[in-house]
Amino acid sequence: MDNEKIHPTVLEISEGFETYFKNFKELTKLAPHFFKERDWNGMQLNHRKRLRLYKDQVRSTREKVSEYLGETVADFDFWHESKTKYSEIISKRKDKELAETFFNSVIRKTYPGLAINDELMFVHEGFNACEIYPVEGLFYSYPAEWDLKTIIEKILEDFDFGVPYLNKKEDVQFLVRSIKEVILTRYNSTEDTTTQVLKSVFYRNKAAYLIGRTRVGNKWMPFVIPFIHSKAGVAVDTLIFNPNLMSGLFSFTRSYFMVETYIPSQLVSFLNSVIIQKKIHELYNSIGFNKHGKTEFYRDFLNHLDQSDDQFVVAEGVKGMVMTVFTLPSYNIVFKMIKDYFDPPKTMTRQEVKNKYKMVGLHDRVGRMADTHEFEEFHLPLERIHPDLMVELRNTVNSLIEINNNELIIKHVYIERRMIPLNIYLETCTHEEAKVAVEEYGNSILQLAQANIFPGDMMTKNFGVTRQKRVIFYDYDEIEFMTDMNFRWKPKPDNYEQIYASSPWYDIAPNDVFPEDFKRFMIGRPDVKEHFFEYHKDLFVPEYWQKIQKRILDGEFIHAFPYPEKIRFRPYVKI
Repeated sequence: MDNEKIHPTVLEISEGFETYFKNFKELTKLAPHFFKERDWNGMQLNHRKRLRLYKDQVRSTREKVSEYLGETVADFDFWHESKTKYSEIISKRKDKELAETFFNSVIRKTYPGLAINDELMFVHEGFNACEIYPVEGLFYSYPAEWDLKTIIEKILEDFDFGVPYLNKKEDVQFLVRSIKEVILTRYNSTEDTTTQVLKSVFYRNKAAYLIGRTRVGNKWMPFVIPFIHSKAGVAVDTLIFNPNLMSGLFSFTRSYFMVETYIPSQLVSFLNSVIIQKKIHELYNSIGFNKHGKTEFYRDFLNHLDQSDDQFVVAEGVKGMVMTVFTLPSYNIVFKMIKDYFDPPKTMTRQEVKNKYKMVGLHDRVGRMADTHEFEEFHLPLERIHPDLMVELRNTVNSLIEINNNELIIKHVYIERRMIPLNIYLETCTHEEAKVAVEEYGNSILQLAQANIFPGDMMTKNFGVTRQKRVIFYDYDEIEFMTDMNFRWKPKPDNYEQIYASSPWYDIAPNDVFPEDFKRFMIGRPDVKEHFFEYHKDLFVPEYWQKIQKRILDGEFIHAFPYPEKIRFRPYVKI
């Protein structure tokens, strides 16, 4: 194509995307180095740097485009033609679905007041329109004629992390034994049996993961092999066959993987055959393309709207003081809008709440905080809004909504996965389920603390229970960094006036926290309250929180394993 005949705006967007994806790949390529050097802080900084890339590049491109266009920035015909020209430019790209999303992002930030528009944007294209590329070069294959031990040895040989193994011979024994116990007790190996392992290693936090599948019993059996790198060397940490655990590795509550890919749709297609519980948009999110994941989510949402007829309603649970939350019962998400006015004692501003959500987006979520997509100018069919919800929206977020023809226009909204609020779950679950849930509740708080997040408001209504019965924190308006808090005991009173004072007689700073007070509000269900207090007794001791603070301040990056400690081959090995 003759670039001289293409408007500079279109070329600028194309070059902006090229710059973004080039930088994305360069930062991703650094992950093996950080793993090899055990540079965990470097890994985290690199992750945050990659998270900022997209927004920074869109901003830079928008500024150049706006300068080119001047007063014609809202020329409908120009943008309609630009979309056509841009589509021609990217038609041969193997990452064109990402390039389409980049175009959408630029025009949304450039064209004043633009909502989703099929004529100006790539609304229905994406993954389903991608060319299907051969996948043979995507993975290593290990044939049926090899015995199990040989296959395992070859896998470990193919994935050389550049440092000595802790005990490779023992790793082989662990893996062989696990495969025999889990697979070969149920299926027999045949001449059709083959094993495939993705060549790209998935890095996150202090671990590296191999993703593979074995053809056995006339079906594909997926598996994940996590590796850790301790001071004594690299080691296989476990072998995961459980679909729920594999799904948890790619959870919406975890940070994105660092994994090299040159054809994103090809990698997503393979993952879709392995992590079958996940939707396409969730898989794009998990490998770091969260903006395109947002686009794919929106396409899935539009398809669901076309195929359903239920109404949007106020979400179940205790109404929040900061957010108005609603949902579509037939679709597993919630919509969260920042209220116009906050109920006492909340005193923050709308911008402060937005800043908390940005903080979560850049932080390691350690499997305990929900990922969020932020939308502006989000349109919903007015006929699908329940009258009770409309009353609630008018009363709480009126400044954020407009009605235009047959649509409700939402100026700003966060969208998250829907969960059962923990307080509601505890009202209806069995005694044994409640015991597990309150243990998970405490684990969630402590793992967030180890990731330098103090939840602030730790009432059970601010936590949700996932399909896998994990407890997740989702109310971010009061979160703070652990290292900014002052955990202390309450002073002991010296006289009757202090004992019976109607308000605290001692000074309390804004960042003071008294863990002994947690018992007053954490668990209301009587039959599991004492179990929780005993199981998580450290929660109520300031010194315990102070020890976590010290580890963080000393530069330690505390790893949260995304699978049970009991399945680790060497639980005594620290990283």
